[in-house]
Amino acid sequence: MKLSREVKPLIILIAVFLALFWLPVGNETFQRAVMNALGLAKVYAREHVILCLVPAFLIAGAISVFVSQAAVIKYLGAKANKVLAYGVASVSGSILAVCSCTVLPLFAGIYKRGAGIGPACAFLYSGPAINVLAIILTARVLGFDIGVARAAGAIGFSVIIGLLMAAIFRGDEKGRNAANVDVPQQDVSRALWKNVVYFAAMVSILVFANWGNPRGEVGLWQTVYSVKWILTSLFALALAAVLVLWFEVKWQHAALAAAPAVVLALVFPARPEISFAAGVIGLIVAAELAGGEAEQWMGSTWTFVKQIAPLLFWGILISGFLLGGPEGGGVIPSGWIERAVGGNSLRANLFASVVGALMYFVTLTEVPIVQGLIASGMGKGPALALLLAGPALSLPSMIVLGSIMGPKRAIVFIGLVVVMATLTGMLFGFIVS
Repeated sequence: MKLSREVKPLIILIAVFLALFWLPVGNETFQRAVMNALGLAKVYAREHVILCLVPAFLIAGAISVFVSQAAVIKYLGAKANKVLAYGVASVSGSILAVCSCTVLPLFAGIYKRGAGIGPACAFLYSGPAINVLAIILTARVLGFDIGVARAAGAIGFSVIIGLLMAAIFRGDEKGRNAANVDVPQQDVSRALWKNVVYFAAMVSILVFANWGNPRGEVGLWQTVYSVKWILTSLFALALAAVLVLWFEVKWQHAALAAAPAVVLALVFPARPEISFAAGVIGLIVAAELAGGEAEQWMGSTWTFVKQIAPLLFWGILISGFLLGGPEGGGVIPSGWIERAVGGNSLRANLFASVVGALMYFVTLTEVPIVQGLIASGMGKGPALALLLAGPALSLPSMIVLGSIMGPKRAIVFIGLVVVMATLTGMLFGFIVS
């Protein structure tokens, strides 16, 4: 036995022992931070895993199976038309309106199929940042000026960050581009429009199942919210029809898979996530029984789950422990944060950007959080910096990003978001002051 091989396990063992030995179990701050970490994990499990993350994993798995690598390279690859590639990537956020963690499997799906680092990162930022409803609420609650600045900043960020990532890693991308040059054209088993309908049904399920409550606002958003589950059910029915007609899923299996979801929807009308979960389980069983492409779809989805879910779980716990959850702050006192973001200094904007990048925001919750911080003395510049960095990043998503595109690319992407949010916040604060 070589001693050098045992140094690392020994250091880990000693570190764990010392951490347990000095664990401040009786300390009130520590206990509150632990409970808030568990509380944040509970919120995420209840509000995002079933309705948001699971559909995102299924879409990512479908991308890797049903979207040809040649098509991804053609439209989002390094040599694709820049206007088309970045246009599609930047607009996607207004359609998906997902959180920083839910976008990860979707990003992994297109990146691993050959999308260039630039368009892929534009998509990665735009997915959680360009949320139309959140921008509208920002304008109504925080002021028209912040709402407009957030919309313009988010759209511009997605393109600029993508272009910068492509420029910085131009040399590293040459190897990927060379490997993609000779990608053979795959045999087409069905018409393109059929795949479009298939993906449209799944994306619509993701969008309407997670349609946020406008909190008393009237108009189109409230109307859609009032019928969101009817719309979700209709698109689920459309997805079932597509699978039966074009993906070799037997109608008997589809009917049996849907039956428990229908029954549970009638028994628990106030808990739609229960029937939604039953529908997902039924979908998995029907796809496995069908075999072929449908079975490959589930296998690819499971690969993404194994890669992303464990890192996401630990990231959420760490984020909640350090920065707090729905019931209060973590080991870092919230008062420190409020005192540090007053005025429009470089320090205040940088601090707001870093804290926003580390915190995990449940979709739409960043608006009331910033509203409370502004009431406590937060400047408008740091408020915008937090709104630009916060929804697009979180500590859990940072941990996962390193495993998807490598630590170096992840660090640069995170740095670009923080730096640009800081500078934009300072500029906005100077203008409005």
